[in-house]
Amino acid sequence: MVRSNSHYPASVGEQQIIQRTLSIIVDNEPGVLARVISMFSGRGYNIDSLTVTETEHEQHISRITIVTRGTPLVIEQIKNQLERVVPVHNVIDLSHDYDPLERELALIKVSGKGENRIESLRLAEIFKAQVIDASTEHFIFQITGISPDIDRFIGLMMELGLVEVARTGIAAIGRGKRNLQF
Repeated sequence: MVRSNSHYPASVGEQQIIQRTLSIIVDNEPGVLARVISMFSGRGYNIDSLTVTETEHEQHISRITIVTRGTPLVIEQIKNQLERVVPVHNVIDLSHDYDPLERELALIKVSGKGENRIESLRLAEIFKAQVIDASTEHFIFQITGISPDIDRFIGLMMELGLVEVARTGIAAIGRGKRNLQF
């Protein structure tokens, strides 16, 4: 899975495939996420990453952050169709309209003994991953950062005894003073 806030280096015919991070402001009520996801699946659009959280408790507002990719025309179609989903208040293309900060958290379980154990700890230190659980036969690391760095860390851990990975998906926020809520 390709994860970054830059252009995805592929093309369809003559059109380049781009990756976009969209922030969708919605009412926090049952079924909203299902409607948004149904819009994607019903039209064959892919979701690379998805996170949801309530951002305004008193106003019952949530923020859905979706990373998707497609041609510029497909991205515009996605944004236009999302704006028609009720109760979507706003769709913001963070990648295009803002200079977003994007981060992801991953929990990575690695088993190993001897040299592999020492090497996994050394790499964890280089990548600034924290050991959050350990036994004589495994570690669970927590790493936070941009998705390509997490991908690299996971790739290195595969050679050392990777057991399991859990990732949160991308959280993103636009730089500057503008408020994305409405």
